[in-house]
Amino acid sequence: MKTHVMPRFIGFGVVAAVLLAAGLNCHPAAAARAHPKPKATAATQAPGKPTAGMETQAKHALIVEVETNTVLLDKLADEHLPPASMSKIMTAYIVFDMLKQGRASLEDELPVSERAWRLQGSKMFVPIGGRIKIDDLLKGMIIQSGNDACLVLAEGLAGSEEAFLELMNQKAKDIGLKDSHFTNVSGLPDPNHWMTARDLATLAIRTIKDFPDYYHYYGQVDYEYNNIKQGNRNPLLYKGVGADGLKTGHTEEAGYSLTASVARENRRIIVVIGGLPTMKARAQESERLIEWAFREFNDYRLFGAGDKVEDAEIWLGSDPKVPLTVGRDLIVTLPRKSRKDMKVTVEYDRPIPAPVSKGQTLGKVIVTAPDVPPAEAALVAGVSVDRMDALGRIATLAGYLVWGGRR
Repeated sequence: MKTHVMPRFIGFGVVAAVLLAAGLNCHPAAAARAHPKPKATAATQAPGKPTAGMETQAKHALIVEVETNTVLLDKLADEHLPPASMSKIMTAYIVFDMLKQGRASLEDELPVSERAWRLQGSKMFVPIGGRIKIDDLLKGMIIQSGNDACLVLAEGLAGSEEAFLELMNQKAKDIGLKDSHFTNVSGLPDPNHWMTARDLATLAIRTIKDFPDYYHYYGQVDYEYNNIKQGNRNPLLYKGVGADGLKTGHTEEAGYSLTASVARENRRIIVVIGGLPTMKARAQESERLIEWAFREFNDYRLFGAGDKVEDAEIWLGSDPKVPLTVGRDLIVTLPRKSRKDMKVTVEYDRPIPAPVSKGQTLGKVIVTAPDVPPAEAALVAGVSVDRMDALGRIATLAGYLVWGGRR
């Protein structure tokens, strides 16, 4: 026994000396090379495969689930389209931004130029030479779709339409619009004035999230100014489907279009459709697509922020394991009928070397299902774990080298 044990005792002393000289910085990959461990995985049942698609007579169409940014329907969403009065969502965004920054007030009055008074198309019917509060101009632009209101806002807040357009085009880039260009503030036809359905959806989402104090303008069903009462042109506001904004558009070239937001049961979707032949077709098609989106899809909350997903082994840690949690809610949007096909996989390098700080990113959790783009969230340490003291590290490393990782 002694002759068998002694070499191991001597070996342990040599190992200790070497480890101390090396600063005890060995990584488990080197010490445990003879016994590699695979990445940790965890599978659980839940969502999956989306429906085959939805036919629509719209030339362009996009439906996006706001919470997860999941695309439910995409038809030529990246192709240029004349946005017509849907351009006013961008005009309003700039005004909202100025109000939020304190650069303007809803009670400020702006002068009406002759150019604004003469502007053709849909009108708020501003009086030439008059002064109008920004609050009224926003209602005239958003509810009544007044081109004249747009120009009064642009000239009054930026000095000229051209200066206001510079703000619009720059802000479009800043907030992630990939392919939009504005040559006027109202959406009047111009071959160099375009957006995409995807950019319109992005703009709608940013409007809702960035300006909760001003978004209510889009949900007002009518407004009277200068003894002229006009109804909101958004047909969904009158149908009881949960719509609370945003804007319609129409030109001879573009046909009838709509960017709409609909909220039901803690879900919100953005619907963008363009190129419909009539107002009736726009109203019917948008309602049909909305019902389809809410009927066929749902949001599934898999983990809440701080929920433990798995315990991970720690290498040379004062604790043997660290809880892996998600730093944010993990919610996925999937077809209701495919929920059972979903798989959840946890990925991280195993074991994790100490020390570990609480909140440190250590891996990721991935949600997959057939024909669905994967959704993922970072896995972070739920607690901090210090390194073992020197003697503990020596003993652990020696154990790997002498017994091949067996404990």
